[in-house]
Amino acid sequence: MILRDFLTIVKLPFRKDRELFRSIHRILGFWPSDIRLYEEALRHKSVSERGEKGGRINNERLEFLGDAVLGAVVAEVVYRQFPRKSEGFLTSTRSKIVQRASLNQIAQQMGIHRLVRTNKHFHNAHNNYLPGNAFEALVGAIYCDRGYDYCRRFIEKQILKSLVNVNTVAYREENFKSKLLEWSQKNRIEVDFVLMEETMEDNTSPLFRTMVKVEGIKCGEGKGYSKKESHQNAAKDALHRLRKNRQLEHAVFDAKGKRTAMEEEPRMVVPKIEEDVPTSKPTRLQELTQTSKKKTPKVQTSAKTKKPAKTETPAEVATDKQPTTGKDEGDEFDFSDITFREKTRKELIDEAEEQAFAEHHD
Repeated sequence: MILRDFLTIVKLPFRKDRELFRSIHRILGFWPSDIRLYEEALRHKSVSERGEKGGRINNERLEFLGDAVLGAVVAEVVYRQFPRKSEGFLTSTRSKIVQRASLNQIAQQMGIHRLVRTNKHFHNAHNNYLPGNAFEALVGAIYCDRGYDYCRRFIEKQILKSLVNVNTVAYREENFKSKLLEWSQKNRIEVDFVLMEETMEDNTSPLFRTMVKVEGIKCGEGKGYSKKESHQNAAKDALHRLRKNRQLEHAVFDAKGKRTAMEEEPRMVVPKIEEDVPTSKPTRLQELTQTSKKKTPKVQTSAKTKKPAKTETPAEVATDKQPTTGKDEGDEFDFSDITFREKTRKELIDEAEEQAFAEHHD
């Protein structure tokens, strides 16, 4: 490897692409062996060229390879650095390091964005993916040029130890939308992400503007070059405002109280049961009937048989065509004229007096 670098340095003054060699050495810290790999890594698809075999030459294939190699190296580093952490923590930390925003920042710090060859139209427009994609393509070029071990040492030494603080990134909160939704679910608060506007910046890059409504109250707004990015920025703004503005927080909970009160089911009256229904007051006729029953003399038994004398019930009287007349032996009173009509108290008293008077004279 040292001999190869020495030969590269010797031949450098006579090469037409010596400026690219020097730039790669300045950024990556070593002399490339196959400069064509790095040229391809820095070529955006907007300036693709037709290769010898008919394929399009740009950095997309190397980007694919570099993404896999970078993910494997970062996973290994995170695994060794956090020996007691769970799989979920390790996955989250790796995602934070290799996400687009982090790779774009690394590419800006290394100066890679200045070496990317792209169409002027794309270069002048905002492209949120270009620097990070070029960095991943360079990782793929290093892997093809120097092998996995060299590529791993380069990522650990030049990137993770110099440009990225793994401990800080691991405990940094970046999923603001998830944080907002978690808070809202614990408090049973409604949160809506409303897409307010979708435009094209310089007719090239889409730009999204999203508003966050918490219980119908506007609490945050964010822009982004994707819907996901605009949601994250809007959620971050909402969390910041709710944290700093206590009046806004109180307004949200007041709105929640009004909503839940309106949604509450009406209270139903406890149904009555039979025992709870008060009995109606007895009528005058019922009182007289009960009094007459109490004062009606008891039927005396016959002296010979000691059995109660036979009397006809009102039902029997109703079914007979010829009403029964006369008295049975041993009866003190004549019940033959009793009909279905309930007698009044006065009638019962008069009848009893008449019968008593007749017995007295007999």
